[in-house]
Amino acid sequence: MTFAADADARASGPTDLLDTPEQAEDLGVDDSSKGREHHGTDAAPRRRGLSAAGARVKPFLSGHWPFLIILAVGLSLRVITMLGYRWAMWFNDAFQYVQTAIENEPHIVRPNGYVFFLQALEPFHSFALVTTVQHLMGLGIAVMIYALLRRRLGARRWVATLAAAPVVLDAYQIQLEHMVLSDVPFTFLMTGMVTLILWWRDITIVRGAALGTLLALTVLTRSVGLALVLVVLVYLVIRRVRWTALAATLIACALPLMGYAAWFKSEHGKYGLSNSSGPFLYARVMKFADCHKIKNLPVEEMPLCTQVPATDRPSSQFYVWGNSSPLLRLPGDMFNNDKSAEAGRFAKRAILAQPGDYLQAMAYDVVRVFFWNRTVFPDKFTYDLYQFRTTADPNPDWAEPFTEAYEHGASDTRVVEPFAGVMRFYQKWFYLRGTLLGMILLVAVAGLIRRRDWFGRALLPLGAVAGLLVTPAASAEFDYRYVIPAIPMACLAAALAWTPGRRAANAAPSSSRLGRSVRARRESASS
Repeated sequence: MTFAADADARASGPTDLLDTPEQAEDLGVDDSSKGREHHGTDAAPRRRGLSAAGARVKPFLSGHWPFLIILAVGLSLRVITMLGYRWAMWFNDAFQYVQTAIENEPHIVRPNGYVFFLQALEPFHSFALVTTVQHLMGLGIAVMIYALLRRRLGARRWVATLAAAPVVLDAYQIQLEHMVLSDVPFTFLMTGMVTLILWWRDITIVRGAALGTLLALTVLTRSVGLALVLVVLVYLVIRRVRWTALAATLIACALPLMGYAAWFKSEHGKYGLSNSSGPFLYARVMKFADCHKIKNLPVEEMPLCTQVPATDRPSSQFYVWGNSSPLLRLPGDMFNNDKSAEAGRFAKRAILAQPGDYLQAMAYDVVRVFFWNRTVFPDKFTYDLYQFRTTADPNPDWAEPFTEAYEHGASDTRVVEPFAGVMRFYQKWFYLRGTLLGMILLVAVAGLIRRRDWFGRALLPLGAVAGLLVTPAASAEFDYRYVIPAIPMACLAAALAWTPGRRAANAAPSSSRLGRSVRARRESASS
C-alpha cells in the first residue's frame, strides 16, 4: 500500500501543474540575443531571469486559478473579520488559557498545548497576532489539503478545490479562528499529520518519530487527540509500516506525554494530562442516570443522584459548571483528585446499569451534527458566543488582570462597523450545514464501495472524523465548535475516495494529449 513514487513524479514532468499542452510553450525562455543588441550585455541576464520567472508563474496561475481565487476570497474575509472585531473574540475557556499561560502551570481541566502556543507569542503582547496566526493556520489547512490532492496524488483540479473550499469559506470556521481557543491549532496539527502520512511514500524511523511528536502535540492541544492516536496507529499497521518505524512513532508520542504527566503530578499530585475526565463523564450520564437502576450504589456516591426526571434535566454542561450541580455536594474543588475519581466511578456504574440509555444519548449527539439548521444549544449564552454579534460583552473582572498582563493593555473586543456587519451577513448564509457534512461523508463511503478500497487512503481521514464526532458525544456533550475540525477531514476523505492516484491520473491526460496530437497530424495531412 504505497503511494506515488518519485519516478512517477519525474514521469509526469511539467504537466504536473499544467492542464493543456499549449501551456508547456510558456516554459520557453526568450532569445536574449535581441536584448544584447538594444540593451547591452548587462540587461540580458536580467531579462532571462524575468522570462524564466514569468514562465514559472504563468503555468502555476493557469493551473491553480480556481483555488487561488477561493484563497483570495478567504483571505479577504479574514481581513474584514480582523477589522470588524478588534482584535480577538472570547469564549469562557479562553480566559483560563490566558491565565494558565501567565501563571505557567499545568491546567487541571485541559492539557497545556494551546497554552504553549500562547506563551510562544506572549513576548509580542498582542492578541491581534494570536488571531492573525490562527487565520493563517486556517488558510494553511486548505493549502495542505489542496497540495496533497493535486500535487501529490494527482486529483483533478476541481476535486482538490472543492475539498479545500469549506475550510476557507465557512463563516463559523473563520469565527473560530478569531477566538482565543485551541481548536484551530489542533486542526492545523491534525491536518499536517494526516498530510505527511499520505504524502510520504514510505514511513522511515525518522519520519515515524516526527509523526509521533506531532501526535503528542495534537493530544496536548486537545484531549480528543487521544482518539487520533488509535486511528493513526491502526492505519499505520494496515499500511504495513515496518515495526521499527511504528516503534519510533509510539516512543516519540509517549515521551512528551509522559513528561507532561510528570509535570502535572508535581503540581496536582496525580499522573495525568488533566483531571476533568471524571466530572465530564458524570455530566454525560446525568442526562439519563437513574440511581434506582444502579445496584449496590455506595453511600458516598448517593449525593450525586438527582430526583429531577430525565426529561426535565438541563444540558450536561450544567452538571459541571452549574451553581447547583450535585457534584458541589461533595467536599473540595470541582476537579480535585478525590471528587474527580468519585464522579468517574459513579458515571461508570450508570453506564453499566443503563447501557441502552448511554448509547441513545451518544447517538442523539452524533445525529445532531447533521441537522440542517443550527439550534440554540446547549443554551442561548453559549450559542451566541459562536456568532458575529453587534456587541461584545466586556471581559469578566477576574480575567482582566491576566488578559491585560498578556496584552499589556485593554483586551476587550471592539466591534467596528461596517466590517462587522459584513461578517454578520456572511455568517447568516455561508457555512457548511450539518446535512451537507453528512452528504460529504456519504460521498466518501460511496467512493470506497465503488472502488472496493476498504483500507485505502480515505480510511485515515474517515477514522479521524469518527474520532472527532464520537469522542465528545461519549465523554462529555455535543458542542457546535467540536464539529468544525471534522469538516476538512471529511472533505479530504471524500476526495481521496474518488481519486485513483498519481499513476492513473497521469496516464489519462497523456492518452488525451496523444489522441489530440494524432488527430492534428491527420487533419494537417488531409489539408
